[in-house]
Amino acid sequence: MKKIKVIWAGLFLGALMLTGISNASAQNQKYAYVDTEYILSNIPEYQDAQDELDEMSKKWQKEIETNYSQVSELYKKYQAESVLLPEDVKKKREDEIVKKEQEVKDLQRKYFGPEGDLFKKRQELVKPIQEKVYNAIETISGTRNYSFVFDKAGGTTILYTNPEYDISDDVLDEVGTVMQTVKRDQRTRGEN
Repeated sequence: MKKIKVIWAGLFLGALMLTGISNASAQNQKYAYVDTEYILSNIPEYQDAQDELDEMSKKWQKEIETNYSQVSELYKKYQAESVLLPEDVKKKREDEIVKKEQEVKDLQRKYFGPEGDLFKKRQELVKPIQEKVYNAIETISGTRNYSFVFDKAGGTTILYTNPEYDISDDVLDEVGTVMQTVKRDQRTRGEN
C-alpha cells in the first residue's frame, strides 16, 4: 500500500512539474506584430509594381469595355433589322453576336482570370518583394526569439497593440539590406 502511495505521489509531482514547465514555456513565448501595409507602403519598388499593375489593368479593362460596346452595337443593329431579315441571315447574325461575346469573355478571363495575365504579372512583380519582407520577419523573429508575429494589416483581428511590440520598422530596416526602402525618419503611417 505504501508503494502505491509513493507511486501516486510521484505521478502527482510529475504532473505538477509538467504543468509548471508548460506554463513557464507559455509565459516565456515572445510575441510581436507587423503592419504589412505600412511596410509595403515604405518600399518604393512595391509602389512602382502596384502602379504598373494598375496601368495594365486599366488598359485591359478599357479594351474589354470597347469590345463589349461592339457586341452591344451588333445586338442593337440586329434587333433593329431582325424583322426584315430572312431566317438564315438572322441565324448567321445571332451566331456572330454570340461568337463575339464569347471572344470578349475569353479575353476577360485571359487578362483577369484566376491564372490570367494580371495574376501572373502580380506574381512576377510583387511576390519577390513579399518574400523579402517575409525573410526579414523570419530573420528578426529568429534573432529575437519571437514565437509568433502577427500582421496588424491582415485578416487577423487585433483589438489592441502596444507599439513597443511593433517590429515593422525593424523589418523595413532588414529589407533595406537587400532592396531600397524609405529611410526610418521619413516613413509615414497611413490611417489604421
